Amino acid sequence: MEFKETDIKGVYVIEPRVFNDARGYFFEAWKKVEFEEHVGKVEFIQDNESKSSFGVLRGLHYQKGEFAQAKLVRVIKGKVLDVAVDMRKSSPTFGQHVMVELSDENKRQFFIPRGFAHGFLVLSDEAIFTYKVDNVYAPQAEAGVRWNDPALGINWPIDLEQVLTSEKDLKQPLLSEAVLFD
Repeated sequence: MEFKETDIKGVYVIEPRVFNDARGYFFEAWKKVEFEEHVGKVEFIQDNESKSSFGVLRGLHYQKGEFAQAKLVRVIKGKVLDVAVDMRKSSPTFGQHVMVELSDENKRQFFIPRGFAHGFLVLSDEAIFTYKVDNVYAPQAEAGVRWNDPALGINWPIDLEQVLTSEKDLKQPLLSEAVLFD
């Protein structure tokens, strides 16, 4: 695997070595020793999966305090634009974001450390999205920031009228009103 740190320290795009032949393909999706050598020690405790259709935007979500989560995300089927936003108020990259296209074709993974809001937009007819987390889900620790906040400057690549999102995500606070990490 090739680990590429992005412009925001601690956020990585991971490119697997894919072996293709007449039967299909094979790659290592997770290798603890290699991950820890490049990124650091993270104890993932749960895998999650979602299925969504074109235009679905999930995010931008995070958990606060002792329930903060790091995530390792990838797409099994389809294509998404994945986004991580730095929510650490003391960070030199506070409020900045990293975007990466994840697909079943490129097989990239995206590591998002604790202290970041995360979301994705489905660009294919359908997408199956999977992710590892290092902490339990805790509804009382849920937080978010509005996906279309102009202060974030995220250039979503579809007509915003085509975006399908939850009522909860439509009501998330702007960055200026969001709960931040210290």
